[in-house]
Amino acid sequence: MDENGKNVNITKYQDMICSLLYLTISRPNIIFCVCLYSCFQACSQKSHVSAIKHIFCYLYDSIDLGLWYPKGSNLSLIIYLGADFIGFKVSKKNNSGTCHFLETSLLSWANKKQNSIALSIIEV
Repeated sequence: MDENGKNVNITKYQDMICSLLYLTISRPNIIFCVCLYSCFQACSQKSHVSAIKHIFCYLYDSIDLGLWYPKGSNLSLIIYLGADFIGFKVSKKNNSGTCHFLETSLLSWANKKQNSIALSIIEV
């Protein structure tokens, strides 16, 4: 939060964020930054616009990087799911995770400790 910063045109800031969100399809390495700055759409400051411009400069400098999907090729999406139903010995909460592959390339992964404990898990 930049409480002392100068306000900027919200529409222009939203357009910049929208463009970057579109680019996250082929550039998953910018997802965290774009999602972080998309939280400031209602109260965008000059410092936020400056950070968004840094992301655009990074994209311009690394134009050769990214995921490319060839036209007409048959790509297969493979998803692996996993769960630890025994859970951590201290908190008794289980973990679950997913991995998403496009052919042999890892696209994304997630691991999460569950927020609550089911009664059936405790009895097991």
